[in-house]
Amino acid sequence: MKRRNPMRPLALAMSLALVAPGVAFGQTAKEKELEARIAQLEAQVQALLQQQQQTEAAVAATKTELDEVRVATASDGKPAIQRSPILTAGNPGSVFSYGGFIKLDAMVTDTSDGAIAEGSAGRMFYVPSTIPVTANGAEPDTDPYTDFHAAFSRFWLAADWTSEGGDKFRGFIEADMFGGGTANLGNEVSTNTHGITIRHAYVTWNKWLAGQTWSNFQDVAALPEAVDFVGVTEGTTFVRQAQVRYTNGPWSVALENPQTTVSTVATAARNNAGGSDLLPDLTARYVMKGDWGHFSIAGLLRQLKSGDESDTGAAVSLSGRFNLGASDDIRWMASYGSGIGRYLAFGLGADAALDANGNLHARDGGGGFVAWRHAFSPKLRSNLMYSVAEFDNDRSLAGWGPASWAEVERAQSFHANLIYSPFPKLDVGAEVSWGQRELEDDRKGDLKRFHTTIKYSF
Repeated sequence: MKRRNPMRPLALAMSLALVAPGVAFGQTAKEKELEARIAQLEAQVQALLQQQQQTEAAVAATKTELDEVRVATASDGKPAIQRSPILTAGNPGSVFSYGGFIKLDAMVTDTSDGAIAEGSAGRMFYVPSTIPVTANGAEPDTDPYTDFHAAFSRFWLAADWTSEGGDKFRGFIEADMFGGGTANLGNEVSTNTHGITIRHAYVTWNKWLAGQTWSNFQDVAALPEAVDFVGVTEGTTFVRQAQVRYTNGPWSVALENPQTTVSTVATAARNNAGGSDLLPDLTARYVMKGDWGHFSIAGLLRQLKSGDESDTGAAVSLSGRFNLGASDDIRWMASYGSGIGRYLAFGLGADAALDANGNLHARDGGGGFVAWRHAFSPKLRSNLMYSVAEFDNDRSLAGWGPASWAEVERAQSFHANLIYSPFPKLDVGAEVSWGQRELEDDRKGDLKRFHTTIKYSF
């Protein structure tokens, strides 16, 4: 609609106002009529000005509403949850994201040589080093026992930002509840309180990473889908620690936190000699990917240190996933080396041994797993897994004797599960497991477990 110019009536009114005095002297009889017309014109001008102001206010309000709609709409056209910036202290334009899952675990465990101690990590997930092994000839009478917990529920926060020059930054932090409880409240009697544990906390800048995350020596993409926290624990390299990493295409190299675990031959006592470590652990990895799956090779070089004594450790790990059609894949890992203990099977074996003469010796060890995954349908899948780890306890070391017989020589386990997803992001799973820990003197302890879970990811 064509808008009328409110200035024209105003100009006409002013002209009449200027002419009116002269005319008034000659035509006094029309004075009142002219004054009335001028007053009418002034009223019209005021009405037009008021109308213009209202129109401009309506246009401004519409523009503000449109701007709010643009802010509240994501790039994919879907409504955004947050209209105003969440990262008030971050770089302008930063994108905030949040996610995680809620996970309930319920399990019944039967161990051959006594119960796993209550409060131990082995009561919450499969940890082979916690399988009880008693003296030869002992036959402890242990009934099965049940545990429920939600400690592996987790959440994460991330902030992503891209500079005008194209530099990409990300801050990421993730935590779960597997941090133990407080003195009086963190028990199964009342509140089952668990402390928050930091899993990951790092920043990335283009090809660089600094902070705590998975070791560069570990291939997370090769891990099978287990109801248990890991499942194939014995054969898995598994470490999260602080590091500085550089990645360029399929290659990555990192300097990581050093920590040496030492077993004393005379007593078989285990201790962490991290206070003596000087040089960071050096890791390197190469990954090939394709429609067929992926293959990875990783190397580890370490200085092992205890007091003034030191030795060198080196290890290699091969891993991958091979796709066998749309419904099946094989996942696997094989690792071996000296001083590999802390990186394998949750530290099942020590990195090094201290003999009776005070000399430090890197301990050889290795492990691996293989897992077959089959999808019966988009909602139902199954995994079969076998895992094993072995350590070479050198009996020729000075001071080797009865105490050293308690060293772990071998551990292995089988796992089979079914996981059903009735709705997107909701998993209901059940897993049966058998595990065994064997000591240097051939003593063995077994574990049988039925483990169920309900997990909702968001």
